[in-house]
Amino acid sequence: MSGTYNQGGEGDVVDGIEQLAGHLASGCKPTDQFRIGTEHEKFGFSLNDHTPLAYHADGPSVEKMLLGLKRFDWEPIEEGGHVVALKRNGASITLEPGGQFELSGAPLETIHQTCAEVNTHLREVREVADEIGAGFLGLGFSPKWSLDETPMMPKARYQVMKAYMPKVGTLGHQMMFRSATVQTNLDFASEADMVKKFRVSLALQPVATALFANSPFKDKGLNGFNSYRAHVWTDTDNNRTGMLPFVFEDGFGFERYAEWALDVPMYFVKRKGEYMDATGKSFRDFMAGKLDLVPGEKPVMSDWEDHLSTLFPEVRLKTFLEMRGADSGAWDTLCALPAFWVGLLYDDVALDAAWDLVKDWSAEEREDLRRGAAKTALKTPFRSGTMQDLAKQVLAISRKGLNARARLNGHGENEALFLDELDELVARGETRAEMLIKRFNGEWQGSIEPVFTECAY
Repeated sequence: MSGTYNQGGEGDVVDGIEQLAGHLASGCKPTDQFRIGTEHEKFGFSLNDHTPLAYHADGPSVEKMLLGLKRFDWEPIEEGGHVVALKRNGASITLEPGGQFELSGAPLETIHQTCAEVNTHLREVREVADEIGAGFLGLGFSPKWSLDETPMMPKARYQVMKAYMPKVGTLGHQMMFRSATVQTNLDFASEADMVKKFRVSLALQPVATALFANSPFKDKGLNGFNSYRAHVWTDTDNNRTGMLPFVFEDGFGFERYAEWALDVPMYFVKRKGEYMDATGKSFRDFMAGKLDLVPGEKPVMSDWEDHLSTLFPEVRLKTFLEMRGADSGAWDTLCALPAFWVGLLYDDVALDAAWDLVKDWSAEEREDLRRGAAKTALKTPFRSGTMQDLAKQVLAISRKGLNARARLNGHGENEALFLDELDELVARGETRAEMLIKRFNGEWQGSIEPVFTECAY
């Protein structure tokens, strides 16, 4: 969800769909230049009383975390006089609306490098957090705090979203303030390669949701879901979320995605660092110079990039593809998610096998899998079997893809080692969420407090 930190009004004037599609197509690159980007969010809390971290406070706070991390050569980014992000060597640390701390990793060549980046980041966060009395949770949804108890970060973009969300869904505020995800961003070589990867990753996104389901708690108790985070997205804003059935239609490509994006209502227009509320307004009107906020003015490329960042389907297209279906979770899952998708999408044989698996699924089946994954995860029925059976097939394809890549670490191990935990999870047929539910009902005796130890980084 994190936005770009331009000042607004930057780039060429946009006056046609070809330009918008061309921006997306500019992401095409040779396969030897493919990279892996990993993003993950986590909840900060006070070690003393397990309350969420406010931006500014006498005790532990988000502001103190950001300022403390500067010692590791992170460069601060300010908005309205507040440090709201940090950047370093192609990576950034940003804030989600409820203070969720997000690492947006640098584009890297291997999962080994990605995992090293995650490990470095979490060590740095832990060092600062220990000093100020804070901790961080690896869950997909905040387990204890109500919306009223959740602080809001000082970013104008989120003020606009907060006011708009209740107009388009019932769970938008839950998504903004109480959810956390881990995400992988991957490249494509051509329009045809993008289309195939988009279709495979959309169809299989529910498998990732099930494998990484890790949000069974809400308001100090159980919420009835394996992934409440995934459920929240089903009623956030259906204009800009979901499984995008048109991606599977004949003729889909960059221009068709751009056409869909044009028809999604806007959130804002940014100029000189200020956000103007454009909720519900049309980017098409903007392109025609008919947007009442800026009469006679046409959008520029930064406006299009900002608009693309306000779209939230299960897979999102920018100049790369973003896999958006997984809950945030334990340390090892932060490396497993990119491994899962790289194995499927970065080897041609694996990609072909994945496409053969999903190509005859109907839109209704894909949607049923999405909703089932949130509720029943691996136990979700599918055709003559279950999501567990499907996950075994998909993991086998991914492992073959990673083996074929043959990217070794210093010990001679390839990237497939990062799938080991997922294979074990599927073999036992029990998600992390289900394991937490058992502990909540058993040794925790119905108390949510142990989660702040057991699920902390």
